Amino acid sequence: MPHMAMKKATGVMLTASNDNNRHVLTLRLGPLSLPGGAGMNVAQAPDLHWTVPIDGWFTAYHPRLEDESANTLPGHLLHHVAVYDTDRSNFLCPSQPEHIFGAGGEMADWPAIPGLGYRVRQGDPILISTMFHNDDPASFPKVYLEIKIEYQPLSAGGPKLLDVRPVWFDVKECGNSAYDLRPGPNVTSGEFTLEASGRLMGLGGHLHDYGEELILDDDTTHRQVADLKAKFDSKGRLISVPIVRFSEEHGLALAEGDVMKVTAVYDNRTGKELPDSAMGIMVGYFLPDSEGDFGDRHPRLPQH
Repeated sequence: MPHMAMKKATGVMLTASNDNNRHVLTLRLGPLSLPGGAGMNVAQAPDLHWTVPIDGWFTAYHPRLEDESANTLPGHLLHHVAVYDTDRSNFLCPSQPEHIFGAGGEMADWPAIPGLGYRVRQGDPILISTMFHNDDPASFPKVYLEIKIEYQPLSAGGPKLLDVRPVWFDVKECGNSAYDLRPGPNVTSGEFTLEASGRLMGLGGHLHDYGEELILDDDTTHRQVADLKAKFDSKGRLISVPIVRFSEEHGLALAEGDVMKVTAVYDNRTGKELPDSAMGIMVGYFLPDSEGDFGDRHPRLPQH
């Protein structure tokens, strides 16, 4: 996802640690300086790279913002973070790298689903792209993004998980996720045709301020899959977007060729156009019906 032209921060580092006993990887990115009232006019972190240190499965993600003393900071300072495996192709947009995790101001935890995981190998290359902003009057001189990743290691004789694929239903389809908001109501939709049958095991979403709702429809079967209604404050600032799980029903069956329509609903109350201020993405775990090894499900991107 390309960034808008912005100045880059210096001195931003990515550190990583592995708690082998609890099976938790911790990534910490920062520091970023966010002056009061600067909006998007802050120095942004460069894209950062990390190498997966384990063989196994990622099972859950827990993001938070903190200061240098590890005190929790407001989640709305994060515009977005996107985490990609650059060696694997995206399930819905094969020309792009696999988008394995993302978060924004809603700071949603992505819980583990028993028996399922995202398969990783030691050495997999990971790209982490972020954007921050600060509309608050207060300044935040040292901001860090922490992401805790729960995992299950691959071990001889140990339990094995079913391999899910991350699916990102973006209203801008396979283009740049950011788009402009006109004054007043904005309804934006995108469509994807599934190239494999399987089961949708869980679904969450990502919106920005003034976002009200995300809807996913299966236009082929004429059924609504999910309607995620955001929580926001009196000024329209986003507080949270819910997560739904279909795992208790063993997943929601979707068929190859089904046309999936994702819709984002905003109400821009400012009375002015807001350039590049909106995103509308529904994120899910998809368990393909087809058998096959890990490599078949995760085709490698062409080398350039």
